[in-house]
Amino acid sequence: MRGARIWVELLGLQQAVVEDVELDEDAGVLVVSVRVPKRAANRCGRCRRPCRRFDAGRGVRRWRALDVGSVRAFVQAAAPRVQCRRHGVVVAAVPWARHDAGHTLAFDEQVAWLAVHTSRSAVAQLMRVAWRTVGVIVERVTAGALTGADRFAGLARIGIDEISYKRGHKYLTIVVDHDTGRLVWAAPGRDKETLRGFFDALGPERSASITHVSADGANWIATVVAQRCANAVRCADPFHVVQWASKALDEERRGSWNRARGAVGRDRSLGRAPAATGGARSLKGARWALWRNPEDLSENQAAQLGWIARTDPRLHRAYLLKEGLRMVFRIARQDGPGAASQALDRWIGWARRCRIPAFVALSRNIIRHRPAIEATFEHGLSNGLVESMNTKIRVLTRVAFGFHSSAPLVGLAMLALGGFCPPLPGRGGR
Repeated sequence: MRGARIWVELLGLQQAVVEDVELDEDAGVLVVSVRVPKRAANRCGRCRRPCRRFDAGRGVRRWRALDVGSVRAFVQAAAPRVQCRRHGVVVAAVPWARHDAGHTLAFDEQVAWLAVHTSRSAVAQLMRVAWRTVGVIVERVTAGALTGADRFAGLARIGIDEISYKRGHKYLTIVVDHDTGRLVWAAPGRDKETLRGFFDALGPERSASITHVSADGANWIATVVAQRCANAVRCADPFHVVQWASKALDEERRGSWNRARGAVGRDRSLGRAPAATGGARSLKGARWALWRNPEDLSENQAAQLGWIARTDPRLHRAYLLKEGLRMVFRIARQDGPGAASQALDRWIGWARRCRIPAFVALSRNIIRHRPAIEATFEHGLSNGLVESMNTKIRVLTRVAFGFHSSAPLVGLAMLALGGFCPPLPGRGGR
């Protein structure tokens, strides 16, 4: 193998003709001078089409390349400009780097792979770049990967949810493919316009081919889904439905605690409610006993739940209502949708007559979302996969701390969870 070819392989270059190699001892860097082969010269940097040469541009340009051992390396080449019919005057494309990038393709791919698999400090220290530069590279690699891929191919069953990624009500809306288990789309925001952006990218024809949509009870999701894929079956997520009951139970628990400590009739001379004593103090610590599933209760929590059954029948009735709604979804898995529908009828009648305002309101909400709940009984679709994806994105959020915007986080999520992570340079496997 000739010496020039060795340098091409070492630096992970593509279609480059090596002309000179020089070690700059003052700067402590290796500079490899290359040129573009004639067959790849004078092409538009954006669309890669052959163009007419315009001028010499700003002369020689450098790109950061993969380190050679412990020495930083740069690729150096002329950067002429060309006249493109579509994009006007632009810098000519080079085969070893993306347009407007200061790093080679191999360098970008290694940084993106490390950003997915390692900590931010390890990436920055190993590659000797700033963390914000890592964010720019992640955006660039993701954009390149998505441009050449059809991520919506065969999309039929999707899950939609939102996740908070930053303080100040900063949210991402995500869409997951239930069949492949991959993240197919993510964007900042949590409203109708954000979700419409997904269906705009999907297109009317593919939107019409969506058969199932799982989501929580958010109205902004239901409205857009009804508009853009009206034929899709919308399934309510069981976890969120039971969570509504848990919130109603917690509202009743707070009311019981306030009644027990006398907060309903405040002592105006003191200007505050009396301190919690006796039963009120016991109720204050009962939150987890009421929230947990019966099979997961500890011995102390089971004893506390028994104490509530003896001393506060109304709160215990609220607990039984919560557990009854959870049991409806278990019946759907064990005995089928017909039995679950009958159990839901009985639960709604019970909640209507329970004389607990929070659960009376919940019964009305259940009736409003009943078609989606019945669809969940029949199709067994939940947002469990989406919640798992949210957990992974929260891990990435900690890794992405310090990025200047949400775009690098979205790019990192697509690389890690969308199946677009590039292989390490020189290795074909992902």
